[in-house]
Amino acid sequence: MSNALTPVLTKRWLSPDAWQLDTYERLDGYTALRKALAAEPDELIQLVKDSGLRGRGGAGFPTGLKWSFIPQGDGKPHYLVVNADEGEPGTCKDVPLMMADPHSLIEGIIIASYAIRANFAAIYIRGEVVHAIRRVQHAVREAYAAGYLGKDILGSGFDLDIVVHAGAGAYICGEETALLDSLEGYRGQPRLKPPFPATHGLYSSPTVVNNVETIASVPYIVLGGADWWKSMGTEKSPGPKLYSISGRVNNPGQYECSLGTTLRQLLDLAGGMTDGHELKFWTPGGSSTPMLTADHLDIPLDFEGAAAAGSMLGTTAVMVFSHQDDPVYAAYRFTEFYAHESCGKCTPCREGNYWMVRTLRRILSGAGTPADLTTLLDTCDNIFGRSFCALGDGATSSIVSSVKYFKQDYLDYIEGRTPPVFSPEAHELVGAH
Repeated sequence: MSNALTPVLTKRWLSPDAWQLDTYERLDGYTALRKALAAEPDELIQLVKDSGLRGRGGAGFPTGLKWSFIPQGDGKPHYLVVNADEGEPGTCKDVPLMMADPHSLIEGIIIASYAIRANFAAIYIRGEVVHAIRRVQHAVREAYAAGYLGKDILGSGFDLDIVVHAGAGAYICGEETALLDSLEGYRGQPRLKPPFPATHGLYSSPTVVNNVETIASVPYIVLGGADWWKSMGTEKSPGPKLYSISGRVNNPGQYECSLGTTLRQLLDLAGGMTDGHELKFWTPGGSSTPMLTADHLDIPLDFEGAAAAGSMLGTTAVMVFSHQDDPVYAAYRFTEFYAHESCGKCTPCREGNYWMVRTLRRILSGAGTPADLTTLLDTCDNIFGRSFCALGDGATSSIVSSVKYFKQDYLDYIEGRTPPVFSPEAHELVGAH
């Protein structure tokens, strides 16, 4: 490993009844809250700024800076919204965190709300993960009963209410402004920015939207301090991180490591590649991040390292594929997902993904031509940077990167060296629709 790491975010996960309040309190739980309530809100914002904590939902925006954008003395209510709509294919870090240690999220919410002077917070959880919803609801009830939520928290004069809201399974609602619209009861579609949520968020009031892992990191920073947090990770991407690793590995799951850990190190932790499988391609942060190859085994998996390699850190959903897997078919399945999940608000994403699915299916049916590759890349060019939100950009990643690294795999389908995945009749039927 890049440096030794005592578990931070996962330190309670294996404790018996880790999700219960008494277990949490026995292991430093709500100690950071008492320390935070004794400080000034602006001091907490500065502490999070100094720690270098960056958003763990994929974008990597500095958390303290985002909090500082909330205008003060504006006479409007302030809101904190936690994005727990974990829908990125391959991603599985926030749901386990909410299942194993929901009170770390609750404590982080209280501290963050106090810092931005919010008296209402909402946790927007993906509707399919009913078990996680119930676990968080239970933790919220425990926190109310213990005096950590409600009126005059711990005698500080600070009031806070938390609502746990279940979404309806729309991937687009992971986009922060679509999430806000959904939370308000409207159809989940992204809003035009500016104005940004910091000034016109939930109910057109100043709002901070943060990922589960981001908020759950806050109590540890309050307890340990900014310098301690920066002692882990890299200079520009400090702190520990939850990595989800799945696919052709012996022990898939969640692994807490310092930011900057490499895939080689993660594979060692995950017991290596499955027998008979050799690494061919992988994604560092889910299906919306460009594919990388075995040549990228040693790039640091932090925000800068992934970008320098031509990809993105994203949600650190590491999906590992072997020489027995097909990058063309993988790109097709990813694109199918984005075509299905496009909200339809903007033409590039709505139409582009629809036609890219059909073009890829034509190639996989053995009916493709070399011109189809040009069409795919041209369509990606018309989607990227021209969509209403980042869904369109993410949808192009697997196609552009797979053509870049595995063009021969496409040509093998087009020129008949690889047997078709679909029958030509199935392709014609889809085309007719």
